[in-house]
Amino acid sequence: MPYSKSSKEQFERWHNDISNWKWGIFYYNAEDPRIWLPKRVPIMGWTLNFAHKTAYLWILILLLLPLLLLFFLPD
Repeated sequence: MPYSKSSKEQFERWHNDISNWKWGIFYYNAEDPRIWLPKRVPIMGWTLNFAHKTAYLWILILLLLPLLLLFFLPD
């Protein structure tokens, strides 16, 4: 989904606002529509916006997928 320049600036403000980072590592901002976004140090990868319910679905998928593969792949 393309974002306008003004929304990119807003995303940058939210990302840099320390109050949106719980314990310094968990991003939580209900106003931000993004589910996945760069970590505080972008070279470290991506994180979830835990203010969205979809983030918890992603966690569940990411935890269950390796287990399903482990139990259902043939030896």
